[in-house]
Order: sequence, then C-alpha cells, then structure tokens
Amino acid sequence: MSQKRRKISPELKAKIALEAIRGDRPIAEIASEYGYHPNQITKWKKQLLENASGVFSGKQEKSEKDWEQEKEKLFAQIGQLQYENNWVKKKLGLLD
Repeated sequence: MSQKRRKISPELKAKIALEAIRGDRPIAEIASEYGYHPNQITKWKKQLLENASGVFSGKQEKSEKDWEQEKEKLFAQIGQLQYENNWVKKKLGLLD
C-alpha cells in the first residue's frame, strides 16, 4: 500500500529553511526533528537563498494583481460558456 504525499505549508518550509541557513544545528539534526530528509531541507534552503531577492523586488504584488485579472477573465469566460451551454440545451429541447 502506497503512502499519501504530505502537504507541507510554505510557512513550515520557510521556517525549516531559515533554521538550516542559521547554521546553529546540523541539517541532519533539523531533519530528524521535523521528520524530513536532509536532502529536502537542503533543497528548501537553496530555494530560499535563490528567491530571497524577490521579497524586496515588488514582483509579488504585481503577480497578485495579475492573478486577480486572470481570475476575473476566467470567471467571465465561465459565465459565457454556461450561457452558451444553456442556449444549446434549450435549442436541443425544442427539437425533441
């Protein structure tokens, strides 16, 4: 029987990666405490260091605005498709 994948919150990943960056304890010790493989913690540490400059660049706000625009566009498209679907159902009902 296979195991289900654990969903790890970004906050927990950041917390673990920050502990690894501080270097107060070895990564193996941090890994055993949280129950994750040391290679995974090293990967999170590397990702945090690579993407840390993005926190101060303002790109996060821009991407959230883009997300809102994309969401509105998709909701409008869903509404249009529902309207067209209902229209087709109505017309097919007349043919019966």
